[in-house]
Amino acid sequence: MAVWDDLIGQDRVVEQLAAAARDADAHVTAAASAASGDEGSRAASPEPPGSPGLSGSAMTHAWLFTGPPGSGLATAARAFAAALQCVSPDRALGGAPGCGFCDGCHTALIGTHADVEVVRASGLSTGVDDTRDLVRRAQLSPSGGRWQVVVHETADRLTEQAANALLKAVEEPAPRTVWLLCAPSADDVLPTIRSRCRHLVLRTPPVDAVADMLIRRDGIEPEAAVAAARATQGHIDRARRLATDARARTRRAAVLALPTRMDDIGDALRAAQQLVDAAGEDAREAVEEVDARETEEMRAALGASEGGRLPRGTAGVMKDLEKRQKSRATRAQRDSLDLALLDLTAFYRDVLVRQLGSQVAIACEDVRDAVERIAASTRPEQTLRRMEAVLECRRAIERNVAPLLAVEAMAVALRAG
Repeated sequence: MAVWDDLIGQDRVVEQLAAAARDADAHVTAAASAASGDEGSRAASPEPPGSPGLSGSAMTHAWLFTGPPGSGLATAARAFAAALQCVSPDRALGGAPGCGFCDGCHTALIGTHADVEVVRASGLSTGVDDTRDLVRRAQLSPSGGRWQVVVHETADRLTEQAANALLKAVEEPAPRTVWLLCAPSADDVLPTIRSRCRHLVLRTPPVDAVADMLIRRDGIEPEAAVAAARATQGHIDRARRLATDARARTRRAAVLALPTRMDDIGDALRAAQQLVDAAGEDAREAVEEVDARETEEMRAALGASEGGRLPRGTAGVMKDLEKRQKSRATRAQRDSLDLALLDLTAFYRDVLVRQLGSQVAIACEDVRDAVERIAASTRPEQTLRRMEAVLECRRAIERNVAPLLAVEAMAVALRAG
């Protein structure tokens, strides 16, 4: 299958990326031919993607992928990285790069290609030191591939200093380096960075397309696939998790029960506590194994015997590791809580759909009775205020407000309507 097959509902973006991959392939092939003397010219290295050698080309050295969560930003960037590394012999016969089967495509897609580096912030942000190290590595020539490709899946989490360090690399690209940056919106990236990138905007995939992919690729039963795709409104990763993880379905059911369990202030505050506790438990499950492995590996690297004390002077290293792990746990809790808040938003969206008499299909089909009951007993303006309360809670948590305080304020607002 081609590398683009998992990028569903993004035909326009695929067309642009495929054209860029063809131009990039032609550029590297021509440069290699010139260097070997096939065209009677002396050896020369390829020009940078921003140089006259690619003027008027669909290819450039820096790309910015933006779109709503679940639209497939990272999938698009990784597919493009694979197409740039494609070494299929069919290219010589006019075939398009990105076959999905050759060694270049396969290793890039599974994350083992030596010249494709995927970066994702595991904590709250990416600092300047890590970014400077990344920039230094990106200046190297490809070790065996056709391009040196850096996929930054969380470019919106760069600190100001880190963004400035990245800007220098984007302004003055190495001859064979391509930067692929992903962010929810262009406003999440420094204006000076986005002005030097080719900007691609992805859209939320259609529900039917997501369901078809779950059936085709993951072997999920059609009924479960359609229900998961509809419940997540086209969010690919959440739909897959909901269809394959029973615990995810249980947690979602608990979240969707909250609107019907707020008879008084006490109920609202207890519901808020339960929501935060569940997010914390999710976070612990997500990071516990990784933290334990990292700690053991670090202790071994520092020369500590099993169960023994650390060598003198190494305590600071372990404190730095603990700080990074704490940041990762905080991010995991926020992400888990954010998913719950998205489910709540979908619930009240369905309530509003019923109140306005729209024929749009509802997302929370599994709790239709609760949707109908709340829609009949409240007014549309109350529903809009409740949706705004959920969105304000998401914004507050992103601004580092204590999760419990933010969720309690939201729960009280939901009860009040």
